[in-house]
Amino acid sequence: MPNFIVLAGLAALVLALPLLWWLLRSRRRDRALVRLLDLADEMQALLDRSQKQMLAMQAVVGRVPSDIAAVAHASLDRTLPILEAKRDILQHRLWIQKHSASASQAELDAACAALDRARGKLSAQLEELERAGAELAEATEASAEAARREPPTLRRDTGTP
Repeated sequence: MPNFIVLAGLAALVLALPLLWWLLRSRRRDRALVRLLDLADEMQALLDRSQKQMLAMQAVVGRVPSDIAAVAHASLDRTLPILEAKRDILQHRLWIQKHSASASQAELDAACAALDRARGKLSAQLEELERAGAELAEATEASAEAARREPPTLRRDTGTP
């Protein structure tokens, strides 16, 4: 009888190990898919924030004399990179929808890593843009305040009537 119990236990273990391996593999895959979708959402949110920040900066740059702000206007008017990035995110989402069931774990991990790197880079650039916007707004306000204290004959022509 004890031999039978040991054999039954071993047989159960032999059957349980592949099931356990399959469950762990499935959970890892599910976590990778969730992470991939979360990263796509984060990238979309960062791109939306970048677009809003660029619009807000246009208002600040609009207060700077046109001869000084020409380069800034040219940079802020270029929304094509953001639109291309949004298109890339859409392509990632379509890839996930189409290939998530058949993609290997390595492909899912590589996609997560690529999106994570892109998110980190975009996040750093957005922080830099927000910092530059705050500095420009502060400098513009200080310049406007100084201009208000100047006599009218010394004021720079801003191009507005």
